[in-house]
Amino acid sequence: MSCPPVYSLLRLQIVADADPGAIARVLERFQNLNITPRRVNAEFGSDDILHIAVDVFGVPEEQVALIASKIRQAPSVIDAHWCLI
Repeated sequence: MSCPPVYSLLRLQIVADADPGAIARVLERFQNLNITPRRVNAEFGSDDILHIAVDVFGVPEEQVALIASKIRQAPSVIDAHWCLI
């Protein structure tokens, strides 16, 4: 008898330039994979930097790591990484 996979709540944290399309480009990665985030938060910081947090559940860590690497390649994205929450 095999055990079901264990999933964690993961947060993808993105730092981007203050570009109006940054949020859409981040969410597009999830839409392409048919993943609905549990929560999305975007906030402007100092120096016109945009901080985006996307929480997902039920997605393997390997897949979230791949999503983060793809988002890092997007225009205006400064950094993207994920963590357990």
